[in-house]
Amino acid sequence: MDDDSKLKDSKNPLLGGRGAGLRIIIAGGGTGGHIFPAVAIANAIKHIRPDTDILFVGAKGKMEMEKVPQAGYKIEGLDIAGFNRSSLIKNIGLPLKLIKSFFQVKKIFKKFKPMAVIGVGGYSSFPVLKFAQSQGIKTFIHESNSFAGKANIMLGKNATKIFVAIDGMEKFFPANKIIISGNPVRASITNNQISRETAIQFFGLDPQKKIVLSVGGSLGAKSINEALDNHIAAFEKNNLQLIWQTGKPYAEKGKQAGNGKTNIWVSDFINQMEYAYAAADVVISRSGAMSVGELCVMKKPVVFVPYPFAAEDHQTVNAKKLVDRNAALMIKDSEAADKLVATIIELAKDEQKQAALKQNISKLAITDAAEMVAREVLGAIVV
Repeated sequence: MDDDSKLKDSKNPLLGGRGAGLRIIIAGGGTGGHIFPAVAIANAIKHIRPDTDILFVGAKGKMEMEKVPQAGYKIEGLDIAGFNRSSLIKNIGLPLKLIKSFFQVKKIFKKFKPMAVIGVGGYSSFPVLKFAQSQGIKTFIHESNSFAGKANIMLGKNATKIFVAIDGMEKFFPANKIIISGNPVRASITNNQISRETAIQFFGLDPQKKIVLSVGGSLGAKSINEALDNHIAAFEKNNLQLIWQTGKPYAEKGKQAGNGKTNIWVSDFINQMEYAYAAADVVISRSGAMSVGELCVMKKPVVFVPYPFAAEDHQTVNAKKLVDRNAALMIKDSEAADKLVATIIELAKDEQKQAALKQNISKLAITDAAEMVAREVLGAIVV
């Protein structure tokens, strides 16, 4: 019996009966690396138990307040902010915001009455899971990175189960609570059937020329953007095209750099990433957990430029795990200005290197992480 048949089996205890609806909160956000896996988990839960009522809780003013409703889910926003490492003076109001967020969470719980809470990372997840634990409500954590965040480490002691991307996470969490699930990848990526020709037509580019895709994370990447901007002419000289996601901070400069150039497509954000991946021959990317997971699934030759200020430099750790397996290339953020464009052009011309990277990165792909998380969560709360 295949998975879909199991889900539809009337004897499946996870399906429940009519009127047996569950209520689950999913908390966290801040970046696409937290939001999109959270939506993937929500979709998997709804696939198994369509009667489940899911509520997201995020931070006001952050991208989850826009992206979650676009995915068809309700979200409540908290007045909370993260610790600012670059300006300590900006952290003065943090204790007050944290206290306020706990009162907001209490109000949300009183109204929604969740049976379980799933935290996906981002500072908005902490007060939600902490309050849930104080009330004896089952809590689940998904830690996407190879180096666990401090908030998740604190919450992990009292969590019901902890889902991680890789092995060796016992140094952060109780070993008996860990489940290695991998990172949830959006269904639009895992089920991507879009042809290269259709994708290239979507971006209005030439199917006869190679395409470089640059994605610096949902918020953009300054070093990557500046490297591309400063060497933009090199793409046309080498008969290459560029799909460039700049992020909002660099959107105006990026559009100016690509203005009048038929080989350059520029936008601050790509909503249809399945088209971008299908069109791309080679990729430039940060090495957040979500990006790594999606590139493994899509089997793309990639040059990683890790964000050096990520907590505990976990993006470098993420990238090195692939580099050590000859599954990706990596350039330091500080060297991007001089080396990035030359490296991606060289890779775009080297078919043999591309083939090796594709073969090795495909071995690391995980396509059922969201379903695994959903089943474990539902199995723990459905009696």
